[in-house]
Amino acid sequence: MNNKALSDLPTIFVVDDNNTNLLVAERALAGDYRVYTMPSAKSMFALQAHIMPDLILLDIEMPEINGFEALKQLKQNKKTAGIPVMFLTSRTDEASEILGFELGAVDFLTKPFSEFVLRNRIKLHLDVEGLIRKRTEEILKLKTGIAATLARVVENRDRLTGGHVERATRYVRVMLEAMLASGIYSDEISQWDLEETASSARLHDVGKIVVSDLILNKSGRLTAEEFEAIKDHAAAGEGIILDIMNNVGDVVFLQNAKLFAGCHHERWDGTGYPRGLKGEDIPLQGRIMAIADAYDALVSERPYKPAYSHEKALRIIVENRGKQFDPKIVDAFLAASEKFAEVV
Repeated sequence: MNNKALSDLPTIFVVDDNNTNLLVAERALAGDYRVYTMPSAKSMFALQAHIMPDLILLDIEMPEINGFEALKQLKQNKKTAGIPVMFLTSRTDEASEILGFELGAVDFLTKPFSEFVLRNRIKLHLDVEGLIRKRTEEILKLKTGIAATLARVVENRDRLTGGHVERATRYVRVMLEAMLASGIYSDEISQWDLEETASSARLHDVGKIVVSDLILNKSGRLTAEEFEAIKDHAAAGEGIILDIMNNVGDVVFLQNAKLFAGCHHERWDGTGYPRGLKGEDIPLQGRIMAIADAYDALVSERPYKPAYSHEKALRIIVENRGKQFDPKIVDAFLAASEKFAEVV
């Protein structure tokens, strides 16, 4: 018997249309896990909208939605794709096992099952998942640390925009949450790891490393020639990240960072740089970063302007809706504008 509070125990879903199997599983697992039993995949999905399990025991042969189809749906949703699923089945044919493993099941348990075997199989898979989760967290921490260090290198050179990178990163996080909440491009964003995506936004200005200190820290307005030089930072940033990718691999973190860096100065109307992309041809990361980057520039003091108020920054962004900025993302920005004002 586990002495932890019930709320601290791992959560197990047991899905089977046979009530006897549900009772046996519940009896075997009670005390060590929070156990939720349900008679169908439909009821599982309804509960999963409110409670996220650590592991699912799933019967194959069920009415309406069978176990294979339920597993497909779980794997298609980024929020549930990583949940380990063990099949409970009376089938013993090799074809069923091959299909189950191809769909992403972690194990098969033949019914009627031994309570001892059930407990030990679950412990094994949760231990493995815990180790994977720990390593994933360590890797994210490492990537975040490297991105933060590179961002500090840039900001130590660009003394006129101190704190911009971290503020813009927080704005991106607010924007992603607002877009999900309002259903704006949510089909795409729901497939992203929001924390990792926001962290990769720290590298959006990494290309400023190649820009002259004299230009970065000029106390007055830039000449046309100087402005052209500073515009190079978008393509340069993309190139720097591509070089890193060539050495460490085409990982999602760097894919996002490349798009934030290379596309955050593209404009919805096609008049931006470096490629003059237009509308939805601009990657979504670039369209999001464009607003986060512009808002921070507007509310911050620059050699050529004072810091504008939050209200004035809102008006300017709205005026550029459909010109510089994606209209839908401006709508999400407005819905979350109070949270932008809270970022310091």
